[in-house]
Amino acid sequence: MKKEDLPQDKSALAHMTRELCYVKDKDGKYSTGLSTGWKVKKDALDNAWEDIHERVKEAALAVKNGDKSPVFYFMELRLMDLAVLSGYTGFWKFNIKRHFKPEVFRKLNEKKLAIYAKAFDISVAELTNFKG
Repeated sequence: MKKEDLPQDKSALAHMTRELCYVKDKDGKYSTGLSTGWKVKKDALDNAWEDIHERVKEAALAVKNGDKSPVFYFMELRLMDLAVLSGYTGFWKFNIKRHFKPEVFRKLNEKKLAIYAKAFDISVAELTNFKG
């Protein structure tokens, strides 16, 4: 691909990152160029972000309905899974799953709530007063 033909289609990550690509310069020699993306990649990223927003919306609804605790919502919002959250908190995945239950979450002590709040980069008040 010629350097001037390098795609520069804006995607959801265009303001955060660019991709290094090998291109041919005007002399026909290989060099590098930066691309903000191309349509196929943009469409895939947009589709993935739609899925993420839907999961976060469903998590908020589950908290509002009393089916899940705010731990579940913030885990989804911060794009974490059980393994990642376990790594940040030091809690076993089994215990985190238990903390998804509102009745178990309400019984968590301040120390555990503070650990979750730190992992989610929020205050304990934001974690405990979440309304969905």
